[in-house]
Amino acid sequence: MAVTLNPDLLLAVPLAPLAGSAVAGLLGTKFFGNVVGRKTSTAATILGVLVAFIISAMTLNDVINGASFNGTIYNWMTVAGMKMEVGFQIDSLSAMMMCVVTFVSLMVHIYTIGYMAEDEGYNRFFSYISLFTFSMLMLVMSNNFLQLFFGWEAVGLVSYLLIGFWYTRPTAIFANMKAFLVNRVGDFGFILGIGLLLAYAGSMNYQEVFAKREALALLHLPGTDWMLLTVACICLFIGAMGKSAQFPLHVWLPDSMEGPTPISALIHAATMVTAGIFMVSRMSPLFELSDTALSFILVIGSITALFMGFLGIIQNDIKRVVAYSTLSQLGYMTVALGSSAYSVAVFHLMTHAFFKALLFLGAGSVIIGMHHDQDIRNMGGLRKYMPITWITSLLGSLALIGTPFFSGFYSKDSIIEAVAETHIAGAGFAQFAVLAGVFVTAFYSFRMYFLVFHGKERFGQAHAHGHDDHHAHDAHAHDDHGHDSDAHHEEEEDDHGHHGLAPGQKPHESPFVVWFPLVALAIPSVIIGALAIGPMLFGDFFKGVIFIGENHKAMEMLAEEYHGPVAMAIHSLTSLPLWLAIAGVAFSYYCYMVNPRVPAWFYEKFKAIHTLLDNKYYMDKFNETVFAGGARLLGNGLWTVGDRTLIDGLLVNGSAKVVGWFSTLTRLAQTGYIYHYAFVMILGILGFLVYFLPFWHA
Repeated sequence: MAVTLNPDLLLAVPLAPLAGSAVAGLLGTKFFGNVVGRKTSTAATILGVLVAFIISAMTLNDVINGASFNGTIYNWMTVAGMKMEVGFQIDSLSAMMMCVVTFVSLMVHIYTIGYMAEDEGYNRFFSYISLFTFSMLMLVMSNNFLQLFFGWEAVGLVSYLLIGFWYTRPTAIFANMKAFLVNRVGDFGFILGIGLLLAYAGSMNYQEVFAKREALALLHLPGTDWMLLTVACICLFIGAMGKSAQFPLHVWLPDSMEGPTPISALIHAATMVTAGIFMVSRMSPLFELSDTALSFILVIGSITALFMGFLGIIQNDIKRVVAYSTLSQLGYMTVALGSSAYSVAVFHLMTHAFFKALLFLGAGSVIIGMHHDQDIRNMGGLRKYMPITWITSLLGSLALIGTPFFSGFYSKDSIIEAVAETHIAGAGFAQFAVLAGVFVTAFYSFRMYFLVFHGKERFGQAHAHGHDDHHAHDAHAHDDHGHDSDAHHEEEEDDHGHHGLAPGQKPHESPFVVWFPLVALAIPSVIIGALAIGPMLFGDFFKGVIFIGENHKAMEMLAEEYHGPVAMAIHSLTSLPLWLAIAGVAFSYYCYMVNPRVPAWFYEKFKAIHTLLDNKYYMDKFNETVFAGGARLLGNGLWTVGDRTLIDGLLVNGSAKVVGWFSTLTRLAQTGYIYHYAFVMILGILGFLVYFLPFWHA
């Protein structure tokens, strides 16, 4: 008999970070009088997340041993038979997500102590990241669409606050507004999908909707030939496209690097951007009944995986390289979803969370050591100055490119194999995209690694950017919207007009509170893949949680070919993905360590392609011209025609003019002379007599 988890203990998981956020945000900020100091805010928020992590780990252990929970915690209201509740569904999927979210969040909290030490908004930042953790936990623990949507919108709101944390910078305001608006586009599709399911299933509870999936699969959208479930699933996935930054709703994520580095690790590694992957996996009983929706997901993920990787090749901002890597890896997860390999997508979500958080925090450690200079062309040779950051970043990079025995290898290779076994529309392009993406990922990852940690030292110079990069011909050191997005705004600038090491200065290793999370994240980045692949992909870990249709055979084929993590790693020595990764690393080494003239040659020969990549496929310009420009045009039209002409001109001022004109006419009769009034009275009587005279004769 299955054991039921304690709901009161489960409730403590999201409420503990919320309590910490309240202490830091309400009592530790100027607005409320700085009742508590930094130490209290730090202790309250870290303790809250630590409690959440400990309970989450205990919950995962209980779930592995057969425990579960699916019930209502609080009944908000019932309207016409529709229940609006706060409820938890705790199974292997949600328990695993709870552990990943709380562990990465805990590391980010510890890291923040050192990274934000000099920032005036220290307490406010801790409040935000704890509030973000609460929001994400409410999302992954929910058992109904209402609570899912609450968590969905809450992480979007807090990400807006975090991206624009340095709100005095125009670039930060631009970035957080961009993220907010782009996510509203996806969320509009998301709520339409929820509305369709509510309208035809009559419930917002997951299990009640899933129980009616067969009946929903037979319905058509009224007035069309479209299958209702296909439309609902595509609408839900449009929400995932916004949150998980899939093409073409990916444009917000690179600009979100304007926020401090800790939130880059928190939002863009393990939490917000993976919400869409989690949601589609949770909805697998619905998506499995629509091959059209799965094909749509597969193609969108393939485009994101390949073409966002290309953009990482030309980036010189260390955080933006990692950001485009995140976009590409999210594309891989989405491809797995489209291949009906949901467990593989969630597996890659988990492994990616650790090594991508490691890479983001490693980039932040480099930024600290470089006195907040983020341009990789100003670095080089940091290996001997920052040994802990170097070795942990190397481990994260090896995991990212899919090196055998590292965590990223097991999840990434499983995605490639799953795509090869699927026969859904778009699978051919998807297979090409994920294979080409292996080379691209290895190339840009180790381009960054070699330029930062190896080669000649380029810091403390005049920042001429004339060494070995093709950008020697390009003035774009950073994105169009800003420069040095992580430079602390209270820090003094040097003689060159931006942050960085002064001549003669040397980089330095980060303090303990910064490098400890790097070491803690490096451990799972290396070992978690080999430990978890068996139970998560081929065991009973997701049994009864993730559903796969009988006509989708990708996971069955993977299970037949799997003979253990060691055998899988050995087999990869003769596989194409490994050699593509080795080729990417080797080519990167040759271009940036051996023959720096090669990138310049490529730039000269392929200027048009470089311009296309540098302008990010002109997606930003398209959005600004078509959507933002169209909105401005529409707004001007509504203001000019609707407001000024119709409302002000016709209704308000027009009615006043009519009254004034009528008053002018009536005023002519008001002379003030008694004989005029007597004459009018006589005329009135005469008219009365004439009108009623025929009645008197009758």
